[in-house]
Amino acid sequence: MKLNKISKITGKIVLESGLHIGAGDTELRIGGTDNPVVKHPYTNEPYIPGSSLKGKVRSLLELRSGLLAFMRGRDSGKPLSTAIFKENLDKHQKAKAIRILKLFGVSGADDQENLKIGPARASFADSFLNEKSKKMVKVNQQSYFEVKSENSINRIKGTARDPRFTERVVAGLKFDFAINLKEMEGDKDEALLDTLLEGLKLLEHDALGGSGSRGYGRVHFEFDDGSIAEKFDGINLFS
Repeated sequence: MKLNKISKITGKIVLESGLHIGAGDTELRIGGTDNPVVKHPYTNEPYIPGSSLKGKVRSLLELRSGLLAFMRGRDSGKPLSTAIFKENLDKHQKAKAIRILKLFGVSGADDQENLKIGPARASFADSFLNEKSKKMVKVNQQSYFEVKSENSINRIKGTARDPRFTERVVAGLKFDFAINLKEMEGDKDEALLDTLLEGLKLLEHDALGGSGSRGYGRVHFEFDDGSIAEKFDGINLFS
């Protein structure tokens, strides 16, 4: 298997609503929040882990493909794997599965002997704050973060209960993103770029991070390459 080239897709992730990607902090601080967001360990600035972006894009593409229905009883709930090819798929379903597995990779335990999937083609870098967003916050003496207060409602009494406080990255900030896309020999007809852009478009319709059903994590993408931006804008997911 030969590597032909690596393309770099760059741009900005723009927050349209508060974003919560949890830090997994188990330390309880006096006056702190219940759910802090992930921050850079040196600068204490928010960032978007590449794993969060990759995981959400992959899960949305898998959901839209309809292939997860074939995985019931076979690693149910886990990401798509080469086990899918043991099912009775038609040629279109097989093509979808191969594109997703090529883009995001397979585990070492997966059987690749007859599939020739190879390494993951898409590599997602961590997305750090755009310099203009940093300057905007500094000039206006603002904060990168807000604390969102939430509670449950007692259905009988109509009163608030179980208050909780969740940290979010404020809406309006921009993060620089970069995705490297490998082209291996034989990939040209696989439309991997189109599949990747479709996944990013799905993310615009959904949410990044936690609590998406409550309005968190609404984002949109701005691309540095005009031709990719035009291709992205032309994607109609639900026609």
